[in-house]
Amino acid sequence: MLLGLPAAAQMTKPTPAPAPAPAAKPPPAKPPTAAPAGPKQIGKFEDWTAATHQESGATVCYAFTRAQNPAPAVAGRGPVIITITQRPTLRDAVAMEAGFAYADKAMVSVQVDQTTLDFYTDKRNAFARDGKAVAAAFAKGAKAVAKSPGPKGVAVQDTFSLKGFSDAYKAINKACPPK
Repeated sequence: MLLGLPAAAQMTKPTPAPAPAPAAKPPPAKPPTAAPAGPKQIGKFEDWTAATHQESGATVCYAFTRAQNPAPAVAGRGPVIITITQRPTLRDAVAMEAGFAYADKAMVSVQVDQTTLDFYTDKRNAFARDGKAVAAAFAKGAKAVAKSPGPKGVAVQDTFSLKGFSDAYKAINKACPPK
């Protein structure tokens, strides 16, 4: 017995290591492709930010703000953001990202001064039924308060500042005029 190996192991020939694969030729160099253009900020207007991005070859402009006071605290809740968007053929699309999934057919109301605005829901978002009315109310108000049913039936109230909305709205309308 050599080196403490059983006799059967000493009689087998070691298996040679496989030969290394021949080096593959690198693929021909491709010209660099332009990365899709991400959002581009137009400006910051007090509590609102205006930006653009490309969508199917068209420029889309939008302004947004985050809730200053989402209440009550909901475990695992994501960002709460309200956005107004201008596309070449669709104007004043207003959406609110809730940070949680709404129940089916939930309704959201947004109060601006004495004006109540109705929103309908789809998954994690609420959409204004009349975006033009929302834009007009936001331009005149100081804050918007969204009230909605939250997870497990808990009522949620989110407060958004409207400081800077008018200037952000003007900026997105200038950058994306109607067609």
